[in-house]
Amino acid sequence: MSVSETNATRPAAKPLTNVKKSLYFHVGLIGVLFLLQFILPAYHHGNLARIMVLASYAMGYNILFGYTGLLSLGHAMFFAAGMYGMGLPMAHLGWTPEPALVAGFVAGIVVSASIGFLALRTSGVSFMIVTLMFAQAGFLTILYFGEWTRGDEGFVIQQAERVMAGFDLSQPANRYNAALILFSLCLIFTLKLVHSRFGRVMIAIRENEERTQMLGYDVHFHKWMAVIMSGTMAALAGAAYALLFGYAGATFASVQYSIFPLLWVLLGGAGTALGPFIGTLFMFYLIDLSSSFTTAYMLIAGLALVLLTLFLPQGLVGELRRRVMPWLT
Repeated sequence: MSVSETNATRPAAKPLTNVKKSLYFHVGLIGVLFLLQFILPAYHHGNLARIMVLASYAMGYNILFGYTGLLSLGHAMFFAAGMYGMGLPMAHLGWTPEPALVAGFVAGIVVSASIGFLALRTSGVSFMIVTLMFAQAGFLTILYFGEWTRGDEGFVIQQAERVMAGFDLSQPANRYNAALILFSLCLIFTLKLVHSRFGRVMIAIRENEERTQMLGYDVHFHKWMAVIMSGTMAALAGAAYALLFGYAGATFASVQYSIFPLLWVLLGGAGTALGPFIGTLFMFYLIDLSSSFTTAYMLIAGLALVLLTLFLPQGLVGELRRRVMPWLT
């Protein structure tokens, strides 16, 4: 048999599906982030570790807003629930990071399940206002119990206490890799969720809630589970932030930390797995660079947000998906 006949009988290679393309692309990003730690200067090395933790927080917000279509202005309470759920036992009970991290995770589940159960009795603008009210109540509670939480001043988790599984998380390399692990888990979870049956129902609720309910899906249950998953991921990011950077304070429960993830997701692209990371990266360095030459750095950030909204309404990654990479999740 000739070579041409052999090639003719050989089955053609199957083209990559959109799901696999998207998966490979995001795994490639994780690989790039892993390699960057070996070449980045110390300043940017530390910044990127912080950005990955905050991007994990934004990914949690994106599950609720970007994929389910529920606008929340109260996500700081979930971030703070994880932060204080982990930090307080370490500061006052002498817990080690392992059980304290679990406590922060459980605190996120309890708070998000409770708040979601109550807030989902409303919808639309009312849901946004109710979540904001709950978040403000949480912020005031932290201030009220300042004897334990230290209020606005916050408290420091000592370097000697931030040792987990034998790794000193105060060391830059260990901190970076811990942040990368958290980011990778959140990113992969988001990708798996979006391509699952549950994720498709979430997107259907975002697109047309009435039709989704008419098709027989339990819309209220799916929305409640979306709140729980979103809040728990935000809480895990809050716990990781306190553990990796050694500080917990009431600022992280304030209104601005409920608005930040919304801005990050809008800038990067709501309803895209990578959008929260790109939005967080963009906003972080925009504020960092502009604050070096003016005190009105938030004005510059606001102007950039307006321009992006006008000319890139789907966000940076959203426009990339629309114009170049339609298979991007």
